[in-house]
Amino acid sequence: MPYEVRGVVARGKGQPVSVETIVVPDPGPGEAVVDVQACGVCHTDLHYREGGINDDFPFLLGHEAAGRVSAVGEGVTNVAVGDYVVLNWRAVCGQCRACLKGEPQYCFDTHNAAQKMTLTDGTELSPALGIGAFAEKTLVHSGQCTKVDAAAPATAAGLLGCGVMAGVGAAINTGGVRRGETVAVFGCGGVGDAAVAGAKLAGATTIIAVDIDDRKLEWAKGFGATHTVNSKETDPVEAIKGLTGGFGVDVAIDAVGHPAVFEQAFYSRDLAGRVVMVGVPTPGMEITLPAIEIFGRGGAIKSSWYGDCLPSRDFPLLVDLYLQGRFPLEDFVSETIGLDAVEEAFHKMHAGDVLRSVVVL
Repeated sequence: MPYEVRGVVARGKGQPVSVETIVVPDPGPGEAVVDVQACGVCHTDLHYREGGINDDFPFLLGHEAAGRVSAVGEGVTNVAVGDYVVLNWRAVCGQCRACLKGEPQYCFDTHNAAQKMTLTDGTELSPALGIGAFAEKTLVHSGQCTKVDAAAPATAAGLLGCGVMAGVGAAINTGGVRRGETVAVFGCGGVGDAAVAGAKLAGATTIIAVDIDDRKLEWAKGFGATHTVNSKETDPVEAIKGLTGGFGVDVAIDAVGHPAVFEQAFYSRDLAGRVVMVGVPTPGMEITLPAIEIFGRGGAIKSSWYGDCLPSRDFPLLVDLYLQGRFPLEDFVSETIGLDAVEEAFHKMHAGDVLRSVVVL
């Protein structure tokens, strides 16, 4: 029998979200229903509400979540009822050209549930990133469920589903930060601070946090930044060079996704250094750089998809490190809220007052 539960819905572009009754079908082949325990309020959800992703309204928002599997469909073998899981939005197919050449983190044909969740009048909902977890239950493809140690609270573990994994992965997976290297992270929100934490985890000795907000720079120190630069008051490129013997950093990470910030990251790296974009730009943005500078500086320019993570590998690893006290996952949680406070949480996030508000169900 289908389930009727509460969920947060965005009905139209720029309209305040509402808590409504939604219908979650029984899982079909390859699908699973998850009882959501906690879900972080991510900037991507605000992008959906603002029409910045697509126009497939109404959206069922939420995607950064953890919970328990409550039902599975035919043929599901990777998870079972009762499993504690973090949801991911890149369930690999195992058959596309990326998967077949041994790079499933780049899977070009990721899975979502085939069935649709709906409003009670039958209107089909578009789940954010194929998940839709601002709800008491959600329907996903079973491959979107990643089992982790149940000792980790859902308020912390769920954050691996998007922002924290994107930042950590940008540093470790995409940027390839190594022991003794120097790193600069531009933008110290949730993703940027996760990149700082990832650089520390990888053994970087100098980690420079860059932002225009002194409050956020203080947060970055708590995650491992050894130096901070307020780019509203100081030229960040010159400041970074001054902190690295005049050379620049080995890895520069743009966690903002703005052309001006990317240019600063590009010029702040050492010869043969790596620059990584993990912040998401808007479709109309363009970057112009002198070709001789791209050639002459060498190294690599990379974009980071979801931190180039493999959920089955990276989620359990980071949860284990958290439980060992080696990764400060819970420090990303600024507050816990109910479903009816998501709209207010968007305002707090936009104002930079929180790293993560987390909905607890």
